[in-house]
Amino acid sequence: MDGFRVVFDYVVERNGIENIFWIFYVMNFILCAIAYELGFARKLPPIKKVFVYILLLIGTYILTIFTTVMRMPTIESLIVIIFVLAVYRIRLHFQRKANNE
Repeated sequence: MDGFRVVFDYVVERNGIENIFWIFYVMNFILCAIAYELGFARKLPPIKKVFVYILLLIGTYILTIFTTVMRMPTIESLIVIIFVLAVYRIRLHFQRKANNE
């Protein structure tokens, strides 16, 4: 499993281990927010959207524990998820565009 932790090894090499948890917390939150927006977001009122992002912040904390303490490749997994969702959204856009013509 050591070969799958490319991002973890790179960040530790560049920054050391002093603030590693918060670096990965921010990275996980940004990637989770992108994945949420690409795959699951709906038009919500502002209060509900704030509530969703607060819950996302809490979930990201737990996910960061998996990244740092258990050293699982969560960042890499989120990158793959974002890539797959982006390809899906692009294909869906072109399909809808073709159906409208």
